[in-house]
Amino acid sequence: MNEYHAYMKECAAEAARVARGVRSDRLGDPTPCEGFDLRTLVNHWVLYTSHGLEHRALREQLPEALTERDFTADPAWAQQYAAQLDRAVAAWADPAVWEGDIDLGFATTPATDIASLVIKEMAVHGWDVARATGQEFRVSADAGAFLLRVVEEHAEMYRQYDGFAEPVAVDEDAPAFERALGASGRDPHWRPPS
Repeated sequence: MNEYHAYMKECAAEAARVARGVRSDRLGDPTPCEGFDLRTLVNHWVLYTSHGLEHRALREQLPEALTERDFTADPAWAQQYAAQLDRAVAAWADPAVWEGDIDLGFATTPATDIASLVIKEMAVHGWDVARATGQEFRVSADAGAFLLRVVEEHAEMYRQYDGFAEPVAVDEDAPAFERALGASGRDPHWRPPS
């Protein structure tokens, strides 16, 4: 749990940094996520990696008021996202939160798996947002290796639900996070169309 929580804190800090670099006049721009413009992607990212992360720790379902909200409509959304990430990470600081299963409404899943998947979402969609806005999403080598393990373990499940595209070939000696991006169907060298 301590190792996972450290990766959660690291990726949350980087997600908050990247969010602050998103300009409001770019929200209609394309992203590496097929069919998601930047506004749609940011709303998904904010909802599931901050509010969703806290609600999972509390064993609560996300209310409709959150699932239907356009977070980007508020000029202070990036600051609010950073504050919500802090609350979510704090909720997972309790070792008891990592025990047992979490009811997703359609299945129950071990809390450690849920945390791993949300950390992955935080980083991979953080990378999507970063690339769409001319930034980089940086993680430590250890966090990159963790993210690669999570992506590889769950890639086929995500592909069944169109959450990942087919894998993109990446050099075997590339950093682990780049290999995680490739395994999730992302081209690590993607750039916005000019």
